[in-house]
Amino acid sequence: MTTDILIVGAGPAGIFTALEMLRKGSKKKITIIEKGAAIENRHCPKVKTGACMNCQPYCHITTGFSGAGAFSDGKLSLSYEVGGQLPELIGESYAQEMINYTDQIYLSFGADSHVEGIGQTEEIKQIRLRAIRAGLKLVDCPIRHLGTEKAQILYGEIEKYLMAQGVEILFGYNCVNLLLDGKKCVGVAVEKKGVQEEIRAQRTVVATGRRGADWLEKLCQEHGIAHQPGTVDIGVRVEVRNEVMETVNRVLYESKLVGYPKPFKDKVRTFCQNPGGFVSQENYDNNLAVVNGHSYKELKTENTNLAILCSHNFTEPFNQPIAYAQKVGELTNMLGSGRILVQRFGDILDGKRTWQKELARSNVRYTLPDAVAGDITAAMPYRAMTNIIHFMQAMDQVVPGFAGEETLLYSPELKFYSNRIKMDKTLHTNIQGLHCLGDSSGWTRGLMMASVMGVIMGQELAKEG
Repeated sequence: MTTDILIVGAGPAGIFTALEMLRKGSKKKITIIEKGAAIENRHCPKVKTGACMNCQPYCHITTGFSGAGAFSDGKLSLSYEVGGQLPELIGESYAQEMINYTDQIYLSFGADSHVEGIGQTEEIKQIRLRAIRAGLKLVDCPIRHLGTEKAQILYGEIEKYLMAQGVEILFGYNCVNLLLDGKKCVGVAVEKKGVQEEIRAQRTVVATGRRGADWLEKLCQEHGIAHQPGTVDIGVRVEVRNEVMETVNRVLYESKLVGYPKPFKDKVRTFCQNPGGFVSQENYDNNLAVVNGHSYKELKTENTNLAILCSHNFTEPFNQPIAYAQKVGELTNMLGSGRILVQRFGDILDGKRTWQKELARSNVRYTLPDAVAGDITAAMPYRAMTNIIHFMQAMDQVVPGFAGEETLLYSPELKFYSNRIKMDKTLHTNIQGLHCLGDSSGWTRGLMMASVMGVIMGQELAKEG
């Protein structure tokens, strides 16, 4: 099988590469391979069963057309200050310009025109003042909220558009390796239902998302793709009553706060805030269960959830940050018998585990019903747990009640994007014909920046005809 442009992974980075090539009038043959299913065929059985079924060979929430984006809360962050380190590569002003450009593409496919977090100047100033007093930084970031169910509709429209314009999308194809001729990438080896074959291409774009970060790191070591160990995030998903977050939810929708708490002064930040949202479970390779959060446009709960993430940067001789985070997750899963652990913040401070009966009589009714009450501190590294506790106590000065005794902490929340591929501003690697995009490249975090990276790639490839 041969093609001109081969895109590995149908997440936002990959599909926006193809989309922008079409928008720029490229006549090249574009093929996308995706080991998951088309968006209309992605269904999580937990909706009916009420519990995670550990689907094999992959989790439908994280794998398939549009990647984890289709089942996420669907938030588009409209500031270059949020979403990874891509501005360091291409420049802050260009990154913001491309965010604005990519946002218009989302709007053309039906994204909500309403933007959260703008206006309300005086109330934002008051929130920022409280953050400053607590030693935290409030990052201004307008949010366009798609909503989990609306995101699936929007990406479904993009899927139909790509296929109608002649883009070949091959579902159920698992990329197992790159094909190299010296220092030139000439395609990939794939597998479908136990049968292996090769797909040859002029250019290969790897956009395998956060789920594919570990796989891409191994390929870098095998094929000499220039890269460097970067950051891995380890943390928890926090859930509180909406009443606690009411002002922040109304004024900002998402409070993006950053701090460097003592004694370690590591970077700790909030991420993916979901007003009226649901705590959810995602399964990665090796049956690793991690926690996330979803937020629908219409369906709401009485709670708000958000992640608190601690950034870990490793130096020589250690070069396996993803494996490190996975071990933390595996140990937590072991304590929860394969399920997500949940613990009350007050119990953490008291040095005791949480019992299921204590959750049942709490003001905060947990929205992940198959989570297991226990002790997340038995698996969380001391440094990370100390950072989380001190950050939450600082947050309590910004949002009174946030660090309440009944506040729930779910674990593990892990972000695998630590392997950063070395590239130039036009997204060329040291391997001719190979490009790496999105969260698996280590440069982006989240829907918008991954989409932006795809748009930039699409424009570069479209210049070739």
